[in-house]
Amino acid sequence: MVKAGIVGSTGYAGYQLSVILSRHKSISVVFLSSHNYSNMRLSDVYGNLEGLLDNLCIDIHSVESKLSEIDVLFLALPHGQSFDLVEKALSAGVKVIDLGADYRLRDYKEYEKWYGVMHKLTGPLGNAVYGLPEINRESISNASLVANPGCYPTASILALAPLMHAGIIDNTSVIVDAKSGISGAGRSANLSTLFCECSESVKAYNVATHRHTPEIEQQLSDVAGEKILLSFTPHLVPMSRGILATCYGSLKKHVSQAEVYDLYRSYYKKENFIRITEALPETRNVRGS
Repeated sequence: MVKAGIVGSTGYAGYQLSVILSRHKSISVVFLSSHNYSNMRLSDVYGNLEGLLDNLCIDIHSVESKLSEIDVLFLALPHGQSFDLVEKALSAGVKVIDLGADYRLRDYKEYEKWYGVMHKLTGPLGNAVYGLPEINRESISNASLVANPGCYPTASILALAPLMHAGIIDNTSVIVDAKSGISGAGRSANLSTLFCECSESVKAYNVATHRHTPEIEQQLSDVAGEKILLSFTPHLVPMSRGILATCYGSLKKHVSQAEVYDLYRSYYKKENFIRITEALPETRNVRGS
């Protein structure tokens, strides 16, 4: 049984993670932690968990004293807030899976440029493994520090990796047009994500400046074996959760639709969480998956 702790358990990502791990037959959740809701039960914050996840959330400052009780620490914190706990956990021999952005980019200067936060380099940045199993499974299995992928990068990389790997598109022509539900902005109150601001409206945001751009480019460059630069435009749509990424690239040669399906089925044939369908994708079909 793997013993786990979760920091940031009351945000949307931390909440979903807590639910998933609580149902996993090989994982025991030793503690949950929250800054804003310390000393409250998770079920007090999310009423649908009453009787299912009544764990008391400890304060984030109490986490260090609990590290000796766990094998792996999950962090679901905003960028810039994971550095100290990562260092302490790794020093204690605890593996870390960081759901935030602090260890996704290999170049700390790129991180500082895009996130506007000075990276507290303590050594592990170069050792962090990008945690997308479909392209990095073996490295993840041996890693002490795993950087969980961002939401837009997950959708974009999975969509484009088979094409990049096969070398059938012009890698200088790639465009990603993605639509996200409002929960992607997090649980904190924000004028731009209030119901009256988002309902019955679709808008592009952070055009040419979105922080997930270098993450997508970094991982696709690894797949393609060459430097990839792309055009990425995110949009906010009035649904609570889900992402639809429409990705474009110019073909180097003619490829039939059947050949494209075969390519994707072959690339993802061993992946349990990837479904290749001939129907156009809809976010409702993967809601909660």
